[in-house]
Amino acid sequence: MKKLLIALVVGLGLAGAQTQSPPLFDFLSTAQAASDPLALAYQNRQSDVQVEGRGRVTRLLADDNKGSRHQRFILALPSGQTLLIAHNIDLAPRINGLKVGDTVVFYGEYEWNNKGGVVHWTHHDPRGRHLGGWLQHNGKRYQ
Repeated sequence: MKKLLIALVVGLGLAGAQTQSPPLFDFLSTAQAASDPLALAYQNRQSDVQVEGRGRVTRLLADDNKGSRHQRFILALPSGQTLLIAHNIDLAPRINGLKVGDTVVFYGEYEWNNKGGVVHWTHHDPRGRHLGGWLQHNGKRYQ
């Protein structure tokens, strides 16, 4: 235990001296990352990965109305990772009544970015060429 605390103190002291901020998920062990596909995708800078998970809404953002309209919000995952959900409301119903603190379950396509990533394709594909995704809030599925 002492070795772990020393490593944490030393690591924290060195982190402040870096010119670049450390990766968001340094605290995850290799075993933890291997069992968490989203953390692994983030660490490996992967995109176009189908993912499923759940998180707590930490922030509601304005809709993106450029091109296809998207409802946007930030989730905090159990791992500590944050994730932007971009839900196409031209192809699927909006989650009405969504509030900070609510839990949302999701299935969609993950795209890497340095803030934790984005999940989109949380809806059906009207052309049938892409795997359909969904969001679930208060027992109701939006797809």
